Amino acid sequence: MAITTKIQWTESTWNPVTGCSKVSEGCRNCYAERLAKRLKAMGNPRYKNGFRVTIHPDLVDLPLRWKKSRTIFVNSMSDLFHEEIPDKFIFEIFNTMTEANHHIFQVLTKRSNRLAELAAELPWPDNIWIGVTVENQDVINRIHDLKKTGAKVKFISAEPLIENLPGLPLQDIDWVIAGGETGPKARPMHASWVINILNQCSKKNIPFFFKHWGGTNKKKNGRLLYGRTWDEFPKKQSI
Repeated sequence: MAITTKIQWTESTWNPVTGCSKVSEGCRNCYAERLAKRLKAMGNPRYKNGFRVTIHPDLVDLPLRWKKSRTIFVNSMSDLFHEEIPDKFIFEIFNTMTEANHHIFQVLTKRSNRLAELAAELPWPDNIWIGVTVENQDVINRIHDLKKTGAKVKFISAEPLIENLPGLPLQDIDWVIAGGETGPKARPMHASWVINILNQCSKKNIPFFFKHWGGTNKKKNGRLLYGRTWDEFPKKQSI
């Protein structure tokens, strides 16, 4: 049975790797780190190492056992391109995604430099979507690294959005997600920042997905923008 998730832009998660380390400001209040500590305290064997990078080879072929087609967020509790993950293991994950072509896989990374380095050696079938997190101006370069891949669907996740992002280089980008930071130490997100991204996407005819306003009580703050939800997905392939 697939592992369902409350993440609005996907259906299931698959975590052949757990644990990560901080690389930029978007990592400061990492939700996955908080969750990993809680799961370790609960005695979950997958998190016996807490938030240290841990590879789970027995989960590599898990999506092949899921017969019903679904959209799968890969490594929601880690980063597939983390420096502690061997190239060989990354290739194994991509081979599984290629073989399990009845699913759509969404891979999101903050380590775009390694993604760009490996891109030429990786398979890029239509069902593998690749994205980068862009939380502020300091990491705009991740978008340029993303464009070096052969992915048919390239996306940006501006979450947690902690700074205004005018003039995003959106040429050849197929999807943009935006959302506020969540948790007890959540930094505020200004409405003008979200509207700015929405307007940029509208001008380029790029699907826009607004996840939520974030904050310490994300459910209360909701996810309406201009009185409606924005649940747009890439048009190159249906969900």
